[in-house]
Amino acid sequence: MRLKSPGILRAFVGPEDDKKMSARKLARYVDVHPSFIDHLLAGRRRSCEPKTANRISEALAVPVEILFDVQVSTTKQQNSPRRAVHAA
Repeated sequence: MRLKSPGILRAFVGPEDDKKMSARKLARYVDVHPSFIDHLLAGRRRSCEPKTANRISEALAVPVEILFDVQVSTTKQQNSPRRAVHAA
């Protein structure tokens, strides 16, 4: 899933002494490395697996649609069998 904006995520994540969840606590809850969360917050990384996006949203108590856009993969095509082309 694609992060809508690092700024939106930063609005929900704050320093340890703030009432917001810290990046380190969020990483622990989501079960990812803290640098992964830091990269999302800084905009150096913009996407993650749906499971990770759902855990982030759950931890921050916001709907996943607020933070992430659903990204449809163009490489995976469901229900479209490949057809072999034979040279005559």
